[in-house]
Amino acid sequence: MPNCEGPDPNPVAPAFTPPPGTCDTHFHVFGPSDRFPYGANRKYTPPDSPLEDYFGLMEVLGIERGVVVHPNLHGPDNAVTLDAIARSDGRFLGVVKLEASGTFEELKHLDTLGVRGVRFAFNPQHGGTFDSELFDRTAGWCADLGWQIEIHSAPDDLVELAERLVRAEIPIVIDHMGRVDVSLGTDQEPFRVLLDLVRETHIWVKLTGADRITKTGAPYDDVVPFARELIAVAPDRMIWGTDWPHSAYFDPSKMPNDGVLMNLLPAFAPDSAVRDRILVDNAARLFGFT
Repeated sequence: MPNCEGPDPNPVAPAFTPPPGTCDTHFHVFGPSDRFPYGANRKYTPPDSPLEDYFGLMEVLGIERGVVVHPNLHGPDNAVTLDAIARSDGRFLGVVKLEASGTFEELKHLDTLGVRGVRFAFNPQHGGTFDSELFDRTAGWCADLGWQIEIHSAPDDLVELAERLVRAEIPIVIDHMGRVDVSLGTDQEPFRVLLDLVRETHIWVKLTGADRITKTGAPYDDVVPFARELIAVAPDRMIWGTDWPHSAYFDPSKMPNDGVLMNLLPAFAPDSAVRDRILVDNAARLFGFT
């Protein structure tokens, strides 16, 4: 089983001043593996990126709140994610993985621990397929709890799912700008479908993963037109995140610097008022931060 690289240990400070209440809506915690073992069915093994390392990143970037998203690398056991929430002094909420055998009682208990959503991650990097029955069942439970569902898929899968997502009666969050292929331009079908989706008032997009979809590499200028179009359509339903610690990089030269990624925000949203909504207000409204 291959080992992937760890995050850049020297993030640069952002070139702008993040507003108070800045929220990273998408990060993961890996390990330590002697306490939180990695899942047996993982495709690769990451180095540990424990919570203490993320606290350090928060200091550098000016992040005050966060949403820890359970990583597929840890399999179905949400313990590492729940531990991060518990140790955050009220600064974190969470998004978990739910097995097909999951129950509403399980989700009600997780709600008391600070969980606010379920993630369906079935892009090629993670493997697996979309479970429509589990999605429909989970959506009903999430409606009762006031939660949201996150979708991490390949662009073509997003096109196929579009009608189902439109019919959902809960907030739906699309990870990593839909993982669109930026080399195909903004007129490609998956991106036009994504724009149509965010015209629905319950569908949100994470302005994350620029390093995942770029074709030119840092400073990721080829991603900017996509983010700007999304923001123009739904500025009140765009949220931001680091995606730290950036798993599945096997070439250290391609590992993104988190400060460089954050410095995309002024290019994505030149209007500071819009940028502040993306960093603070939208996340607070979606996840219920107070």
